[in-house]
Amino acid sequence: MSDVLVEQKRYYAERAPEYDDWWYRRGRYTRDAEHERRWLRDVAELEERLRTFAPRGDVLELAAGTGIWTRRLVPAANRVVALDANAETLALNTPAADLVPADIFSWVPPQQFDVVFFSFWLSHVPEERFAEFWALVRSALQPNGRVFLIDSGPPEIAGDGELQVRQLADGREFTIVKRFWQPNELAERVAGLGFELDLALTGNGLFLHGGSA
Repeated sequence: MSDVLVEQKRYYAERAPEYDDWWYRRGRYTRDAEHERRWLRDVAELEERLRTFAPRGDVLELAAGTGIWTRRLVPAANRVVALDANAETLALNTPAADLVPADIFSWVPPQQFDVVFFSFWLSHVPEERFAEFWALVRSALQPNGRVFLIDSGPPEIAGDGELQVRQLADGREFTIVKRFWQPNELAERVAGLGFELDLALTGNGLFLHGGSA
């Protein structure tokens, strides 16, 4: 699994120039009009849920990537520390955040935060690192701190195992971790690690979202 995580890191470094195309449905990620409507409705739901959550104070964003969500966190927070393993993605992030290049699995938080936020990251955490990751989240939080997460909704037909092969626009292929969670399943799992999360799927089931209850 260590080799897969290294390959996963390399994949996202190489994907940095095209990552936002996926989110904004550009180029090879363009879909039919109905799919686009469903996508935009679910994105709006994510944005509203995060607005209601109100990520105030000092916010830590894990796997911040190109800054799609960093830019939404910055206006609400006193300070945003945006952590990512790849300099290539952080180079596209917003300078309004404190950008930290570091591997999540080896990084030690220098302080405690009011909020820990991560989007489209938990699904890339393998089972063998699951408890370790949530221990990091716990160590990064103030005693009354909160968590908010966004991720992919489960596909209609689930695959076997926790690995996927992903292809870049130039045809290169990489093996990455991709695990899909149902809200109740994930909430129950993290409850055993000391977190109470209110999780749900968006209206069209495209995304998983939610945070501390």
